[in-house]
Amino acid sequence: MHKAVISGTGLYTPPHSISNDELVAAFNAYVNRFNAEHAAAIEAGQVQALAESSAAFIEKASGIQSRYVMDKAGILDPERMKPRLPERSNDEPSILCEMAVNAARQALQRAGREPADVDAVIVACSNLQRPYPAIAIEVQQALGIQGFAFDMNVACSSATFGIQAAANAVQLGQARAVLVVSPEICTGHLNFRDRDSHFIFGDAATAVLVERESLAQGAQRFEILGTKLLTQFSNNIRNNFGFLNRAGEEGQGQPDKLFVQEGRKVFREVCPMVAELIAQHLAELDVPVAQVQRFWLHQANLSMNQLIAKKLLGRDPEPQEAPVISIATPTPARRAR
Repeated sequence: MHKAVISGTGLYTPPHSISNDELVAAFNAYVNRFNAEHAAAIEAGQVQALAESSAAFIEKASGIQSRYVMDKAGILDPERMKPRLPERSNDEPSILCEMAVNAARQALQRAGREPADVDAVIVACSNLQRPYPAIAIEVQQALGIQGFAFDMNVACSSATFGIQAAANAVQLGQARAVLVVSPEICTGHLNFRDRDSHFIFGDAATAVLVERESLAQGAQRFEILGTKLLTQFSNNIRNNFGFLNRAGEEGQGQPDKLFVQEGRKVFREVCPMVAELIAQHLAELDVPVAQVQRFWLHQANLSMNQLIAKKLLGRDPEPQEAPVISIATPTPARRAR
């Protein structure tokens, strides 16, 4: 068995950002137009009037103040309210590949590695641009990496599952180094006409290089002490879009073909489960909670992160203990927990 380390990380953020105020202005313009167009039906009780949103509501519900997006104009257009991302020819790199390569090159540079040093690529993300050929194989070709590549999708946990798969391959000697890339265009499946969820996600791509400790050359590396995964089925978060959608005309264009959730139920399901999973894993590794410097938790909800960290620490976390930002300057450390 080989020890596995994270020797390099990369991040790509799109050039556009949308503030809560901008998002709310577009959403409320849509709401006002909808209510005006359906005034008679609303008065007759046949249609439910839509409620306006506010920046204060968004920040209270999620802690989010702004988000990076691949296309700003299409999302903020009350007539459209979705990103405008034109299709590319088969001879051009796909948009997910382009994002992934940007993040991957940064991770390789930080690790002091070349594509020839990498044996595998895993694209792990919640929304894949196409079923096949695998985006990972396209990324592999674009970077000039020999070996194997595959896509995997485990919704919001795709990146963590990808890191475990990479660590397993390195520890078992199946690869010297594995590149895990997570290009996400969550705005593509977000319903910007849904008051309860239109603010949750943005777009970005991250990359992590996992390699053998004995071969790692980067100045900073994080030893992977262990990994532990847990899944539990729930209908409280869903996206029913897929290739069979074309075979059932009655479902085409329905809200469930985009991201839908029962936010309060998700909160009650996820928080205790995640806190218990982390506590169990730390105990198995004989790592006291007090020794953990950072809990990098899902960035979609500030209150959720704070509650999970509080359950683990037995007190309110300090900002640096449970960061809620996407970009941070790491301090030198031998291990990542």
